[in-house]
Amino acid sequence: MNLSLLDPFTLAQDYPESLSSELRSGHSTCLDGTVVLFDVETNGLARYLRGHVRQIQSLSWSQDGRYLASASQDFKVIVWDLSKNGEASARTVRFNAPVYCAELHPLNPNLFVCALFEDTPYLVDITDPIPKKYPFSSAPKRPTIPGAEEGEIDEKRAAADAKHLTTVAVFTVSGEHIITGTNKGWANIVSTRTRETIHSTRITSGCITYIRLTTSGRNMVVNSNDRVLRSIHIPDTLREGVNGNEIKLEVEHKFQDVVNRLLWNHCTFSGNGDYLTASTFKNHDIYIWERSMGSLVKILEGPKEELGTVEWHPTRPLVAAAGLESGKIFIWATSNPQRWSALAPDFRELEENIEYQEREDEFDIHPKEDVTKRRLHLENEDVDVRTIEPVRGELEDSWTMPVVLDLEDTESEEEVTVAGRRKSPAVEKEKRGGRARKRKVDG
Repeated sequence: MNLSLLDPFTLAQDYPESLSSELRSGHSTCLDGTVVLFDVETNGLARYLRGHVRQIQSLSWSQDGRYLASASQDFKVIVWDLSKNGEASARTVRFNAPVYCAELHPLNPNLFVCALFEDTPYLVDITDPIPKKYPFSSAPKRPTIPGAEEGEIDEKRAAADAKHLTTVAVFTVSGEHIITGTNKGWANIVSTRTRETIHSTRITSGCITYIRLTTSGRNMVVNSNDRVLRSIHIPDTLREGVNGNEIKLEVEHKFQDVVNRLLWNHCTFSGNGDYLTASTFKNHDIYIWERSMGSLVKILEGPKEELGTVEWHPTRPLVAAAGLESGKIFIWATSNPQRWSALAPDFRELEENIEYQEREDEFDIHPKEDVTKRRLHLENEDVDVRTIEPVRGELEDSWTMPVVLDLEDTESEEEVTVAGRRKSPAVEKEKRGGRARKRKVDG
């Protein structure tokens, strides 16, 4: 019924247009190590996860939405199990350096890869009570020197390879390989089973700061400090046991602002991979490009503050970005004007006020018997209020995280926004008075 009120042309639009709502819980909660989960349908608080004591660097969801991996500057990675009502169980893995990022394996939530600050990257298995850490190299795989034995390189090249540090690491869609980026602009493909580098390609001369893959795993975007975003196609031949010499990572498109020379904070793909969006350094705009053609389609204007991490909803034209000053989460969506003519065929939308001319029989008194028959006829219509239509792109019978509906159970701060509205001071005063009277009676 509600879909019939919306314009079908706006429903078919694949990217958002304007700022629609804001979410807030305290102020810049990522800085104190708190992970806050919101419910997308109601914009209400779903869960608070407290386990870190410093800034959160990255978050990674499992495919079923049950597990969440959080990486922080406090030298820890926590894998949260959100299947329980109330408190979420967690597995904590400690390292010897701050963690840049951590990503869960697409098929096995007990396996994740992480990149550390000026340290060796690790592939970690938390299946057993004691986590197993498997380090792998950050050095690129160099072509063999003519006339030299296999694996032999000169001293100059070996000294240069020793300076490579992994800054980002992600799994491929199958989980059989790990794609890493280094501070020297190299992209390495590492086998998950053997943890050996099978292929390396130099993408840029600067430091690679972020890598993101599409949901299908066929394309990835690389962000670096040279102010250019690069879209790269991942070959279908990238499978376990493939010869690394047969792999080619070629740049399809370069996305940049040639006028303002902006530096990009964060980037991501749309749910279907057709669009690429990025937030800007010391700027409040969000850029959206069409990926296949490399053309700019929209610049989203929002709050007058710098935006950090930006994410695109997996099934909807909805973009969320975090403000670095206020700590709010800003959401951009499509504007859906209502079409009341879908419910009333004789309804006409007016551009300006006009004098209404009533019909001759409009206010005639109808017999009571006719009114009763009309009401009985309407009562014979079957109304289904229990069937929930599946959302496009979501799996049926999938696990859904329980949502905490009572704000008192969330241990939230004083300033809490629920469904875009702040609690009234009068209501708060009445609640406090009721609790005080209850304690007095109990005493």
